[in-house]
Amino acid sequence: MTTTSNTQNATVESNIRPDYDDEIQKIADYVVDYSIDDDSPNSTDAWKTARHCLMDTLGCGLLALRFPECTKHLGPDCVEQITPHGARVPGTSHRLDPIKAAFDIGCMVRWLDYNDTWLAAEWGHPSDNLGGILAVADYISQQNISQDKAPLTMNDVLEAMIMAHEIQGVLALENSFNRVGLDHVFLVKVASTAVVAKLYKLPHERIMAALSQAFVDGQALRTYRHAPNAGSRKSWAAGDATSRAVRLVDITRRGEMGIPGALTAPQWGFYDVLFSHTNKDLAIKPEDERCFAFQRDFGSYVMENILFKLSFPAEFHAQTACEAAVTLHPQTKDRIDEIDKIVLTTHDSAIRIISKEGELANPADRDHCLQYMVAVPLLTGNLIAENYENQYHEAHQKTIDGLRRKMVVEEDEDYSKDYHDPSKRSIANAIQVFFKDGSSTEKVAVEYPIGHKRRREEGIPVLEEKFRDSLATRFIESRCDEIFELCDDQSQLEQTPVNEFMDLFMVN
Repeated sequence: MTTTSNTQNATVESNIRPDYDDEIQKIADYVVDYSIDDDSPNSTDAWKTARHCLMDTLGCGLLALRFPECTKHLGPDCVEQITPHGARVPGTSHRLDPIKAAFDIGCMVRWLDYNDTWLAAEWGHPSDNLGGILAVADYISQQNISQDKAPLTMNDVLEAMIMAHEIQGVLALENSFNRVGLDHVFLVKVASTAVVAKLYKLPHERIMAALSQAFVDGQALRTYRHAPNAGSRKSWAAGDATSRAVRLVDITRRGEMGIPGALTAPQWGFYDVLFSHTNKDLAIKPEDERCFAFQRDFGSYVMENILFKLSFPAEFHAQTACEAAVTLHPQTKDRIDEIDKIVLTTHDSAIRIISKEGELANPADRDHCLQYMVAVPLLTGNLIAENYENQYHEAHQKTIDGLRRKMVVEEDEDYSKDYHDPSKRSIANAIQVFFKDGSSTEKVAVEYPIGHKRRREEGIPVLEEKFRDSLATRFIESRCDEIFELCDDQSQLEQTPVNEFMDLFMVN
C-alpha cells in the first residue's frame, strides 16, 4: 500500500516515523511496571505454581539427556570454545555463551514433549521460555560476581517465568497463529525477548525496540509439526526461538534501533504480511480485524492455570485419551485380536493437530499421532518416551498399526466448546472398544487431565515424584535430595542466588 501526504501524487510514501505500536507498548508496560504482589488474592498461587513449573521443566530437560538425538544438539558451536562466566546447561558440564545456552536448555526442555502446556485459540508450552531466562540469569549473575556486584536470585527467575507465561498465554487466548500457518514458538520468541530484556534491566524504550525486532524477525512455519512432514525440528524449535530472543536483546543492548510500526505498517508490517488470513476457512479478514485481540490484561492468570503433563510424554490434546486407554487396558490386553472397532471421541483441536493415518516415519511423528498414543496404552497399560523410538516401533508396528486402522475419530461439539470456555478449559477425550462378538467396553471419558488446575491437589505429588525420578537419572542420591529440598522450600529457593542454584545442576 502506498501512503501519501499529497492526494495529487501517488508516487511518494509518507516518512513520518510512528510511535511504537500499542501492542508493543502494552507488553513493555507490563514487564516494566507490573508487580506480582504478594498481597493480591492469587499471587501466592502464581509464585507457588512457578516453583513447581521450574521443577517440572528442569526435570523434563534432564530426562531428555538420555536420548542421543537430543544431546547431539548440545554444546558449544566451536568444539574448543571457552566462555568465561558462561551460562551452564543443567545436567551437563557445558559452559556456553547465553545465546547457545538458551538454545540447549530450550531444546532439552521440549525434546520429550513432556513440559507444561497452554491451550486456547493458540496452544504452546510457556515453560519453553526457561531456556532464555535461565541462561541469561546465570550469565548475568556470574558477570555480576566477577565485578563484585550482587547476583540475581531465583526470585528473579520465577518472576520472569510468570511474566513470560503471561505474555505467551494471553496472546494465545484469542489469536490463532496456527490458522495462518505460523508455529506457536513465535510466542516464545516474543515472551522471551520481553523478560530477557527485563533481566538485563533495559529501559522501557529499549524493551520496545527489542520486541519490535522479535515481531519482524521472520516466523517459523508449522510444516514440521504436521503430516506428512512431522519431524524432530519440532523438538528444538522452541530452543531456537528462546535463543533467538536472547540474540535480539543482545543486539538491542548494543544500541540497535527499533522498528516502531513492526505490527501495523501498511503492506510491510506483521499484520498485513502474516496475520491477514485468520478465520477457519483462511478467508482474508477485513483490514480493521488484522490485529491481536486481548481477552484480558496481563497479570499472573496463565501461570496460575497452567497445564502440566504429569503422566505421559505426549501431545497435550491426547493426555486424557491416554488416561482413558490406561483405564481400559485390563479389558483389552487379552482381547487385542478380538477388537472390531475403537471409537475415539474428541475435540476439534485434537482432530486438526494429531489425528493421522498412514506410516509414522519417526519418533516426533508418533508422539503427535492420537491413534498411536491410544494404541500403546491399550496394549501395555502405560505410555513412556521409549515407546516412540524406532526400536520399539519396529518390534510392535504390526499390532499397533492394526489397532490404529480400527480407530474411528469423532468430534463431540460440547468437548470442542468446553475446550475454549475460559471457566473450564477442558481437554476431554473418550474411548469405547467394540469386539467382534458384539460386546463392548464401557465408554470411558476423561474431561480434565491430572495436570489441570482442577486436579492440582491430586497432581502435585505426581509432579514431585516425576521431578525426583528425573533427578535420579543424572545425580547421586545426596545431590538429588539437596536439589529437591531446596526446590520444595519456596522462601529458601527465592532467596538463592541463580549461580548457586545452577551449581547444583552441573556434572563433571
